[in-house]
Amino acid sequence: MRRSICYCEPGQAYAGEVNTWSFIYTPSVHLPKGAKLKFDLESLGRHADWELPSTNLKKTSNVIYALLENKRIVQATENKVKGGKPSAFEFVLPAKLEAGSTFTIVVGSPKSPEKGTRAQVNAQRRRTFNLYIDPKGKGQYEDPEVFSMDIRGNELSNIRVIVPSFVIKNKRFDVIVRFEDKYGNLTSEAPDDLLIELSHEHLRENLNWKLFVPETGFIALPNLYFNEAGIYTIKLLNSQTKDIFKSPPIKCFEDTNQHLFWGLLHGESERIDATENIENCLRYFRDDFSGNFFGISPFESQEETSNEIWKFICQYVGDFDEADRFTTFVGFQWCGSPGVEGIRQIVYAKDGKQILRKKDPKYHTLKSIYKNFSPKEMIAIPCWTMAKGYDYDFKEFDPNFERIVEIYNSWGSSECTKKEGNVLPIASSGKSGVSESAEGSIQKALLRNCRFGFVAGGLDDRGIYKELYEAGQLQYPPGLTAIIAVEHNRHSLFDALYNRHCYATTGERMVIGFHIADAMMGDELHTGTKQGLKVNRHISGYVAGTKRIVKFEIIRNGKVIETLESKDYWLHFAYDDMTPLEKVVVNAKDGKPPFVYYYIRVTQEDGHMGWSSPIWVDLVPPAPVVKSKGAESAKPVPAKPVFDIDDEDDDDEDEDDDGNF
Repeated sequence: MRRSICYCEPGQAYAGEVNTWSFIYTPSVHLPKGAKLKFDLESLGRHADWELPSTNLKKTSNVIYALLENKRIVQATENKVKGGKPSAFEFVLPAKLEAGSTFTIVVGSPKSPEKGTRAQVNAQRRRTFNLYIDPKGKGQYEDPEVFSMDIRGNELSNIRVIVPSFVIKNKRFDVIVRFEDKYGNLTSEAPDDLLIELSHEHLRENLNWKLFVPETGFIALPNLYFNEAGIYTIKLLNSQTKDIFKSPPIKCFEDTNQHLFWGLLHGESERIDATENIENCLRYFRDDFSGNFFGISPFESQEETSNEIWKFICQYVGDFDEADRFTTFVGFQWCGSPGVEGIRQIVYAKDGKQILRKKDPKYHTLKSIYKNFSPKEMIAIPCWTMAKGYDYDFKEFDPNFERIVEIYNSWGSSECTKKEGNVLPIASSGKSGVSESAEGSIQKALLRNCRFGFVAGGLDDRGIYKELYEAGQLQYPPGLTAIIAVEHNRHSLFDALYNRHCYATTGERMVIGFHIADAMMGDELHTGTKQGLKVNRHISGYVAGTKRIVKFEIIRNGKVIETLESKDYWLHFAYDDMTPLEKVVVNAKDGKPPFVYYYIRVTQEDGHMGWSSPIWVDLVPPAPVVKSKGAESAKPVPAKPVFDIDDEDDDDEDEDDDGNF
């Protein structure tokens, strides 16, 4: 049986290439005059998508039209799509199209290919374009004919080095080197004789590493190690252009059982819609983005996420979860009443969980949700808490479920108001955008003794965020969440989140260590067993960024008490807060002991920022002394137990003042 033929000229494209593209269709049957053909570019018109052409034939660049075999031009009309930009264009045959003849759809410039249409910026194998045929011309289209084209990485522009953030002295680790175009795609489009020289701090002079650009676009370098503790970066030199590319910082410990993992719990890729194409989305965050974990975050409404889509998403989340490689979390976004509930990113500890619909009476409020779950089953993350109309005032804060808060995402920071020094405020240049609400300030919530760690969200253009592009909302880089955990699996990462052992950045992989006495970020201390805290809180740690550190701030109760600057990309710090504790504590209004909280805020010279989770110190009476029978020695009784989500003994090693375990 004869089949229709579909092919493209040229047959492949480079990411972001501007050219004129021909899609040639040869039908297997006759198509009568008046038949309709609908060509769909499968583009949403976003920056990363295939550029949408115009149907105006008077233009000399970026237009779409069709040619019959006799070179007669057929003008296209836009196929209007409700609520979005059109990516489909209709043609009506002005004459009969014989079987075996050609119908060519041209996208680009009728005169100059270099003034044509820009291809999508992400590489993709067998990228499809659909052509729907309606022989009767009544809008009843049949299954599509399919064109396919390979989109390859463009010229080499960047070299990205993927490294672990924590390593141990003399212990070997692997490094991945990615050769990328300016859009972040793997590429081998580089001169054949190009060599890349590798080095790092303290590299012995007799070692000389030279790398070439392989066809795969990446190289795995196994068995690297450092023989001295400290902070390092892997450096790559382009021998032709002399450009230097650096890895994110690496903290090398004398010994530690902790690891640092990077990823997102809320957000999606600008390139791939997580709801429509969850498999490619997960593959992107695992392979191209090089994340250690990713949480799905569709909105709970039936219109956004049907039950069928939810089951499909959950299946892939389970399939991609792999210990020691890539951790996935099942989750969704839930929108409650403004001010009282706000927006929540619900993160489950395990697979196989249902999506909680707000229309369901059983889950129509946060309180009803919390009644049906235990803290070990889920975490509810307040997001965008200072966004007016979607804000959360923390008055109904639940410390059992709201263990972490999103301090930042692409639409702004909720740390404090712009007037109070927020350089990444929630704001809009248009009248219909979203402004900030001081009631949702994270610093205000902390002063009310709400205790939570910090995470960051990424880009989101779904649900309540969908109209922000058109509203002129200020947009910032997608954020990143860092989790400090013992193992790379879902159970260990969830426990670390619950214990607030995490921090947030605006997208750069900064290494941040923050300690008071023996406590790490997210922990709670009290004077019942550590009387010295009344006199001195010894604050220590380290920071290493991807650029020079221009401002390092220690914040106590919302106020900056110490500011430092570094001439380099790293900084070790130690500070003794000698102010008597009783003079700086906040009197808790919830009946709990007076307290003080600390966290650190870091700013790089490129404007990127990072926030550690807080550490709390409670002012409580000394622990009572209990004497054992027949024994002269006595030991204090802890004033309160330390909660461990695993209900097991905590055998983590303590750190010294330099951040070493």
